[in-house]
Amino acid sequence: MKRASSFRFRIYIAGDAVNSAQALSNLQALCRAHLTDRHSIEVVDVFRHPKRALADGIFMTPMLLKLAPGPPRRIVGTLSETATVLQALDMQTGEA
Repeated sequence: MKRASSFRFRIYIAGDAVNSAQALSNLQALCRAHLTDRHSIEVVDVFRHPKRALADGIFMTPMLLKLAPGPPRRIVGTLSETATVLQALDMQTGEA
């Protein structure tokens, strides 16, 4: 039987901004609901690491990157529309 894919995410936030907190909370909820024990989330605060954000080409926050499995995807916003986020991340309901 094929093992389910493990998802790797990186989310860029702007300190404790409301939109950043909402995006992180929504991502965590999405992962709990659809990717239990099959995900990792790296949080990058652009206020603490501005050079990294610029080097990574991040000019807006919150910004979510799906790093794995490929292809990579980027989403800007609070991630509040779960169905839209799942589709944008190319996560079919049967897979996730």
